[in-house]
Amino acid sequence: MNIGEASAASGVSAKMIRYYEQIGLIPAALRTESGYRVYSTRDVETLRFIRRARDLGFSVEEMGTLLALWQDKARESADVKRVALQHVAEIEKRIHELEGMARTLRHLAGHCHGDERPDCPILDDLAAISEPGKAAPARKPALRGRN
Repeated sequence: MNIGEASAASGVSAKMIRYYEQIGLIPAALRTESGYRVYSTRDVETLRFIRRARDLGFSVEEMGTLLALWQDKARESADVKRVALQHVAEIEKRIHELEGMARTLRHLAGHCHGDERPDCPILDDLAAISEPGKAAPARKPALRGRN
């Protein structure tokens, strides 16, 4: 099948298929005499595998590791499990970081009057740290009592 058919059958865009070939995640497709890519059923299965791994958030490097394990019939499932659990740990770390961001933004929004005044603790907080690793400068107190 051609790249459009392989794309439709696998759920991976033609652009991504070409990219995966370019970076070596998948082998270059066979070509017709006129230069068109030709994909087999096995190629489509591999692309579906990649699509599912991508949907689960695996990086390209991790997908390469998983593909190699999938194709190695002598693999140990412990190796696959290790990759999956490492990915779970990364996801949980990201979740923790995102929850912290949400708490901070909720707190800042709770202290924003949301009215016609220009004072905004959200913008003050965003402007507070000018360089990574530096402590935020002391903030001037918000003006109170203005309506």
